[in-house]
Amino acid sequence: MNESFKVDLVGVGLNATDTLIRLPHYPALGSKVEFRSADILPGGQVATAIAACQQWGLRTRYVGKIGDDQAAAIHRAEFERLGVETHLLTASGCTSQQAVILVDDAGERTVLWKRDNRLALQPEELQHEWITNARSLHVDGHDTAAAVVAAGWARAAGIPVIADLDDLYPGVEELLGKIDYLITSRDIPGRLTGEHDLRKSLPTLRSRYGCRLTAATLGQEGVLAWDGSLFYCAAAFRVQPLDTTGAGDIFHAGFIYGLLQNWPLPRQLNFACAAAALNCTAAGARGGIQSVENIEKLITTGPRHSSAFDLSK
Repeated sequence: MNESFKVDLVGVGLNATDTLIRLPHYPALGSKVEFRSADILPGGQVATAIAACQQWGLRTRYVGKIGDDQAAAIHRAEFERLGVETHLLTASGCTSQQAVILVDDAGERTVLWKRDNRLALQPEELQHEWITNARSLHVDGHDTAAAVVAAGWARAAGIPVIADLDDLYPGVEELLGKIDYLITSRDIPGRLTGEHDLRKSLPTLRSRYGCRLTAATLGQEGVLAWDGSLFYCAAAFRVQPLDTTGAGDIFHAGFIYGLLQNWPLPRQLNFACAAAALNCTAAGARGGIQSVENIEKLITTGPRHSSAFDLSK
């Protein structure tokens, strides 16, 4: 790592306390279903990506807001265990963000969530040096005003900004103009452009907002990315899923890890897909974070799903 930077990656965004409930099947309306287990685990988009990158040997920093409840203690303890530098601001008198996640025997999950408005990170709560002495910035855009400020500071300092966008929050247009690597869920490019063919909407997004890369994650169909010259499609790996919670968060972590290694884009995408797949083999947003060695092994030996796009045409 360049010694002029204190950390490799700073994340500004969501954390959550997940109550993970395993069920044999999703409940029908009005039914009763015996659940298999219930576990309280740390999660959240950016917080989970930071945790993964720290475990892979990067030096990381997390900036976010928590309540003054027992869940806050869980987050503090987990970040401390991992060795993540944290700037956890406390919202007095409210609970930390909560999620109840129902996971069926196929590994598919349904998320119910609640977040007190007092947990919103405000721009004036950020400190410039938290952002500018890192090699990269990762945001999810939920607290959009704060994300815009952080991304602006990073851009001015020549620091690449990566975004995990799974919804269109108020003010997100301003944030998009400050993103270098925009990796969204499948539906976001179409919602932003009105064009639902990703081979048209991803180039439109890159041109409109000046991103270096635009991409959409596609679940079992992998990922499609556009770098301004070529499309790249990485197929997802076949695993026996236990829980898909956190797959997208770990995908972003894998992409960032590869980016900071200066890997070619195809290798970045393959690493991200493999990391995400392995995470689905254990319970919780962070339960299946594997070593770099195991991720590389899956890339070399693992079977894959069919590719979503035939780029030879």
